[in-house]
Amino acid sequence: MYTEEKILIGCNENTDVFLLPKLANRHGLIAGATGTGKTVTLKVLAESFSDLGVPVFLADMKGDISGLAKIGSGNDFITKNREKYGLDAKGFKFKEYPVEFWDLFGEKGLPIRVTLSEMGPVLLSKILNLSEAQSGVLNIVFKVADEHCLPIIDLKDLKSMINYVVENKAQFEGEYGAIADKSANTILRSLITLEDQGGNDFFGEPALELGDFMQLDDNGMGIINILDAQKLSLSPEIYSTFLLWMLSTLFETMPEVGDMDKPKFVFFFDEAHLLFDDMSPEFAKKIEQIVRLIRSKGVGVYFISQSPADIPDDVLAQLGNRVQHALHAYTPKDQKAVKVAAETFRANPDFDTAEVISNLGIGQALVSVLDEKGVPTVVEQVDIVPPQSHIGAIEDELRQQLIDISTLKGKYAQALDAESAYELLLNKINENPNMESEVAPEVIEEVKAQAQQAPAPAEPVETVESEAAPEQPQQPGAVDVIGGILGTVLAGQQQTKGGRAKKTTTQKVVERAATQAASTVTREVTKGIMRGIFGNMK
Repeated sequence: MYTEEKILIGCNENTDVFLLPKLANRHGLIAGATGTGKTVTLKVLAESFSDLGVPVFLADMKGDISGLAKIGSGNDFITKNREKYGLDAKGFKFKEYPVEFWDLFGEKGLPIRVTLSEMGPVLLSKILNLSEAQSGVLNIVFKVADEHCLPIIDLKDLKSMINYVVENKAQFEGEYGAIADKSANTILRSLITLEDQGGNDFFGEPALELGDFMQLDDNGMGIINILDAQKLSLSPEIYSTFLLWMLSTLFETMPEVGDMDKPKFVFFFDEAHLLFDDMSPEFAKKIEQIVRLIRSKGVGVYFISQSPADIPDDVLAQLGNRVQHALHAYTPKDQKAVKVAAETFRANPDFDTAEVISNLGIGQALVSVLDEKGVPTVVEQVDIVPPQSHIGAIEDELRQQLIDISTLKGKYAQALDAESAYELLLNKINENPNMESEVAPEVIEEVKAQAQQAPAPAEPVETVESEAAPEQPQQPGAVDVIGGILGTVLAGQQQTKGGRAKKTTTQKVVERAATQAASTVTREVTKGIMRGIFGNMK
């Protein structure tokens, strides 16, 4: 609850505990066992940041955070705390909040898409759980795609490029090293699994522009961006990798702002253990670096998990604002988690922190925040203030109404399939029949047959940035055939005296198409961010 230039988190009989907006970018942690009140705390903080004029992003793992979009109402518990702590006099008022609903699958919100070029081989290797040798092959595929101006937008582009690199490995192994057929085949099989998890919905265009998350409404309130993650939670690799991509992109693209009176953006990372499970020490070090430095960009990051033990120590040390709900100590492992949680707080001489953690009721928490000097305060046991919006999920009809009136619907609702690695060769063959002499006749006939069977292309869609989307090419379905054509045609490109390949006509077509596509502007700005941040890892 936002009051008197401070964010009220909780109260007890002796004091109120406030989070100072100017220190909110020093990050935070919300921890506790299932059913202890983490979601309420998350909603209270999101509401307060919105009231403060700070945009927010968070994931809705169970569907109940959607209640932020609906005016709240009282119950016995809320009424009791309002009266006990005089919350009405401190600014408590039932209301609704401005929200944008998002969904990687486009079912319960505007679809979120990211191109594979933006994601890069490092994060993709993490999604696919590739070995070092397999990751090396994937890096070569992306490098070759860059050098030949072949955009890898979606999964069919990546399949085509893998086939091309393998079939022409003699051309590339001298420069990049061995390219094992076995590794490539493993990657292709892994992509099938990724498709089953929703990869075809997630990877594509129009690619998300993170600036669209950082909006205010007409009253100056921060928009709360809610990612529906109920279905996404069944694809933990995609979920954690998307949030990591988002965090890294914010870090790379946002300017330095130094100390501010309030954050520019707050990012809640729910189910944080999914990010750190099975993460290599090198990767974890990079994450710690991003978390440590991103606060200078005006971004606050809040991790939500069951226990502080889910967070690596180097990252945990960067989280200055802590809210700890109850943890149960039934087993030795549970008891160790309680001890770890207690040790993260500055002790209060009035009680035993570890004992209190095990006996907190629903809606109660131990809280420590940074004071004016940036020093953690003594931990306090408090009742978390109630949210001012609706507790629980909203009706499907209301959700759909809010999605339909969104100003971003015209920009993201319809998928685009711009010309990229998969389509380029077929288009070029159609434009230049003489090119068929360079390719085996039986291959050409098979591609033509696939093209005749392909469905009609989607209609162009208007977006905010462009008057009309480019006309969409036909989409054949023969990934392996296109891969073979890529190998045949691009292997015959001319060489300069210095040994560097000249751009073929096909490549020039790619560049021209990319220039014409408005959505490509964003892709080119952010392309390779992840490779730039994580590219030196082994």
